[in-house]
Amino acid sequence: MNRTLADLDRVVAIGGGHGLGRVMSSLSFLGSRLTGIVTTTDNGGSTGRIRRSEGGIAWGDMRNCLNQLITEPGIASAMFEYRFSGSGELAGHNLGNLMLKALDNLSVRPLEAINLIRNVLKVDALLIPMSEQPVDLVASDSEGNAVYGETAIDAMTETPATLELCPQVPATREAVSAIAEADLILIGPGSFYTSLMPVLLLEQMATALRRTPAPMIFIGNLGREMSPAGTLSVADKLMKMEQVIGRRVIDAVVVSPSTETVALDGRKIIRHPLEAGDIRYRHDRQLLHIALEKAVQAIS
Repeated sequence: MNRTLADLDRVVAIGGGHGLGRVMSSLSFLGSRLTGIVTTTDNGGSTGRIRRSEGGIAWGDMRNCLNQLITEPGIASAMFEYRFSGSGELAGHNLGNLMLKALDNLSVRPLEAINLIRNVLKVDALLIPMSEQPVDLVASDSEGNAVYGETAIDAMTETPATLELCPQVPATREAVSAIAEADLILIGPGSFYTSLMPVLLLEQMATALRRTPAPMIFIGNLGREMSPAGTLSVADKLMKMEQVIGRRVIDAVVVSPSTETVALDGRKIIRHPLEAGDIRYRHDRQLLHIALEKAVQAIS
């Protein structure tokens, strides 16, 4: 009999920002059997300001995931989601980012800060930063010029010739263990170069993904990225990811019915309506859940 998501003991989702949050919230019924490995290279907005002022890892994508996993709204969740207005020094800052940074300063490890917030917000799913050390994304263009930081890379007018992390940092050990113990691994959706690739560029993560026997599902975006990745097909993205990982690993792709899927021979293709009713380029949680159930049954 084909397995369902409810039959799985360890599901790991990789990504950042809104995309990972949508995936995890669609699978929140798994509770502590669900783990998210979160990109920590963001250098824009409130997160970027905190990093430039105080150092440390990027907290924005982590906060976004936590926000989407809150199931019991209350004063604690309202505080965590609060964004300062006005024109003062705090204007534009998200209180959740500041809380995570403060706890990071008080804790031995960033992961401890995350777990403290998870307990306050009553979030069962696990969230692990890809690394607990500060790291930035660096690309180069066709002429060999270096482009530093996520925001600058997303603004490039051409596909990066190279993409790497600076400095080279170790992956969080719990993230590596989660991959090794996973029954299913999900990658995407999200900004390809700046949300998905940073995790894979960690040498220990690439090795873990290369060695795991767990099936992997790639979840495609709904809209065209307004970045260099906007020119890439699904097949292009799989090729680039698997070049970094070191072998063919993606067993299935979940995409909307209108997505082009040429050159995906040998992989299961799940076409299913995925658009949210309010924001069409974001995934509807229930529709995504249904599509992932189909994908799991297809590869079981």
